[in-house]
Amino acid sequence: MYVPMLLNDFLDRAVKLYGSKKAVINTDGREYTYSGLNERVNQLSHGLQSLGVQKGDRIAYLAPNTLEMLEGFYGVFQTGAIMVPLNTRLTPEDYLFILNHSESKILVCDQELYHQIAPIREKLQTVESVLIHYADETCEDINYDQWLSGFSTDRFDRPEMDEQDVCSLLYTSGTTGNPKGVMLTHRNNYFHALSVQHHIRVSDKDTLLHILPMFHVNGWGSPFYYTANGATQVMLRKIVPETIMDLVQKHKVSVMHMAPTVLNGLIQYYDQHKPTFEHDVRIVIAGSAPAPAFVRKVEEEIGWEFIQVYGMTETAPLSLFSPIRPHLEEDLTKEQKYRLKAKAGIQMIGCEVKVVNDLGDEVAWNGQEVGEVITRSNSVMKGYWKNEQATMETIQDGWLHTGDMGTVDEYGTVEIVDRKKDVIISGGENISSIEVEGVLYEHPSILEAAVVALPHEKWGETPHAFVVVKEGVVLTEEEVIQFSRSKLAHFKAVTGVTFVEELPKTASGKIQKIHLRNQKWEESGKSKDGRFVN
Repeated sequence: MYVPMLLNDFLDRAVKLYGSKKAVINTDGREYTYSGLNERVNQLSHGLQSLGVQKGDRIAYLAPNTLEMLEGFYGVFQTGAIMVPLNTRLTPEDYLFILNHSESKILVCDQELYHQIAPIREKLQTVESVLIHYADETCEDINYDQWLSGFSTDRFDRPEMDEQDVCSLLYTSGTTGNPKGVMLTHRNNYFHALSVQHHIRVSDKDTLLHILPMFHVNGWGSPFYYTANGATQVMLRKIVPETIMDLVQKHKVSVMHMAPTVLNGLIQYYDQHKPTFEHDVRIVIAGSAPAPAFVRKVEEEIGWEFIQVYGMTETAPLSLFSPIRPHLEEDLTKEQKYRLKAKAGIQMIGCEVKVVNDLGDEVAWNGQEVGEVITRSNSVMKGYWKNEQATMETIQDGWLHTGDMGTVDEYGTVEIVDRKKDVIISGGENISSIEVEGVLYEHPSILEAAVVALPHEKWGETPHAFVVVKEGVVLTEEEVIQFSRSKLAHFKAVTGVTFVEELPKTASGKIQKIHLRNQKWEESGKSKDGRFVN
């Protein structure tokens, strides 16, 4: 028997088994059961149909984490259309490229983000209608709430669909040239949901706080597997540590997904205010390798469970996670466990992951030999939208090449040492910027750190650190350099430090090293004696 795996199956299940259960707690206090959420989804599908939306049309969304963003996934998918989530921190020119390149027919936009669309509105080539969430009196487009209320809550008559149909078109942040549109199918997202929900133990007892933006690889697929399990989902419009901690306590939030930089902000808040939690909380982290000190802090002091995962947009996105396997637990010290938990991890069910050298052979499981991480699974993208050449360059001989460099330890655990472009080559030796950053995070005065390669006359390149110091702390460049030399082989130690107020980040909280690499060495962040006071 063949039954196509379609994402609307997940909401259908939740409505059938958890219809009266609280599904969504919105940022404005509104609450909906799964039956109520489904009624809004049906209204949205009927409304899109009235605007001429047909199977295969692209519907773009520019919105923070709200009820309207969540219902957008299922309302769009139900029509057979393709959702195009937009990063909320791009420039108007970026939106112009993506909307025209994707040939989006409808744009759904939050009122607070419309100022990013207004400058390029007249240049949009295919957008026929603009719907505005939380429209105010200045809105000249379609007021979403008023518009939605005019449509039936009755079941929507879905077109015939197949699991190989594209449902998500996700534009990667381009570091050179224009971003590429990653095509994910119902099958990609469905298989991904089944695998991930198992490994991070999603259940109907969960309450998820949506910290990770849902535009970011569909919120790592969280709107799918938490909905499928009938979990309660709490929306978060803006990342504010105090708000997050309050919501965790108020709604007994049991699970959160976030980038390490967001976690860092929560740790700083915890250190200042020492909130207490009387229920179990687990946090799922990805985006860049966390320092083992983060794991220790989270689990020993805050009392939350730390789960590291790894992936990329092209794999829907998660493919690795880092548990402490029971048969290894007795042989590991506490520090070794924290070190292991900070690694990218082992392959999830349904994913095959290898680390290979330039000849395509697997590297030795010794934690030393470095190679490229490659993967294949049912979650790997169909390809890049209107870019066959890039697709062929990324997927070779049935394997997706991630561009991430890694090692494999004796237990088969993958550790990411760097992106190919972020590896520092000093005097012929490869240096992992991630390893150096991990050491800097151990310094008690350092809040955030990013390490990049800067040119050096003798060695070609050496590590240079961009550092944010904790409030009220005085720190010198020489102190940072000597600290890194005390913890690392000297060729890996930083040779210079730029103190900054903040590090450039993506909307999901990932540090954008390309901006740091391109930044000129400026002394404006230092005082005359080489000290920086925050």
